Amino acid sequence: MRASAIVAALLLACSLGACEAQMQAADAPRGGPAGTTAAPADRTVDSEAGPVAIATLATGLEHPWAVALLPDGRFLVTERPGRMRIVGTDGALSAPLKGVPAVFAEGQGGLLDVVLAPDFAQSRRIWFSYAEPGADDTAGTAVATARLGEDALADVRVVYRQEPKLEGGYHFGSRIAFDGKGHVFVSQGERNERPTAQKLDMLQGKLVRLNLDGSVPKDNPFVGRPGARPEIWSYGHRNAQSLAVDPRTGRLWEAEHGPRGGDEINLPQPGKNYGWPIVTHGINYSGLKIPEAVGTEAPGMEPPHHVWEKSPALSGMAFLVGHPQLAWNDSLFLGALAGRALIRLQLDGDRIVGEERLLRELGARIRDVRVGPDGSVYVLTDEENGQLLRLTPPRRAAR
Repeated sequence: MRASAIVAALLLACSLGACEAQMQAADAPRGGPAGTTAAPADRTVDSEAGPVAIATLATGLEHPWAVALLPDGRFLVTERPGRMRIVGTDGALSAPLKGVPAVFAEGQGGLLDVVLAPDFAQSRRIWFSYAEPGADDTAGTAVATARLGEDALADVRVVYRQEPKLEGGYHFGSRIAFDGKGHVFVSQGERNERPTAQKLDMLQGKLVRLNLDGSVPKDNPFVGRPGARPEIWSYGHRNAQSLAVDPRTGRLWEAEHGPRGGDEINLPQPGKNYGWPIVTHGINYSGLKIPEAVGTEAPGMEPPHHVWEKSPALSGMAFLVGHPQLAWNDSLFLGALAGRALIRLQLDGDRIVGEERLLRELGARIRDVRVGPDGSVYVLTDEENGQLLRLTPPRRAAR
């Protein structure tokens, strides 16, 4: 049936009071990334911009960490204990995919981010990060690529390893983002060993930039500098679990956990020092001052683009742009673990001009957020019985 005929039928069938709601439902984004049939909305919640329909697409995920939207409407999800699964359009979970490397699933370690390669439609390749076990109970962040099959990963190749590997189960990061110019960025933590973030001969606490084959770009800022790792793009980061490129500008955005207070967003520039642990807005969990800290600013160190004095514990990042018909257009979304909410930041260019917290009624830790081609927002809850949710954004009022 033609779209005009559908609209005419709705106008004839509905009363004046119900007509607007039916028309909005007809225009709403449908299904998964490719517009396939997906679960209907479970409920509707209020937001500053209007009602938001929420659908539960999958349950039964054990501490899911990341979700990638497949072109056929399915989803690829990582679970921190070391499993990767495909979520069908009907919400069914596949058996764990074979071929996933062994992970260091202790503390905050495990299987972490997953993204589709820029040429996924042709290559079926994915990129994923994980805590890689080493000798003597050590571990470090690693990144691998693989070809995605229906029940297994093939041609798995490790393209990056954080060096040196260290003991402990904290602060692995990690997110992966492509710049559209043949490079990939990987965020990492400083493994809860603060001084490493300032040491250029170590990869902890660094944002790194690689070519898509895993080699080091010749124009990286520390290439050829004695005593510095050439992979480094920027340094002085604590534990970055949010990373995304703004489609409007191509600019990279990064967010990281502060300690007790001081979560921050940065717009990382090559060779710049973002201060941790010398400058911070946070304190130790004990309530005491960070021993190395001199304050919230220092010469030669970049201030954050945005800071939260009380830590929401940020994880995941996604832009919703290019959809002027949606009231959430020009928004940046971040998950909040301690804050147990989905944070929506309203943008005016690079300026953050408003903040709204969504999904508080769930009481769940939000680990990842992605935005589909139609503007739908997909969210993972980090729970023993983790969920994959879809939020249908409110539309702008007709003028």
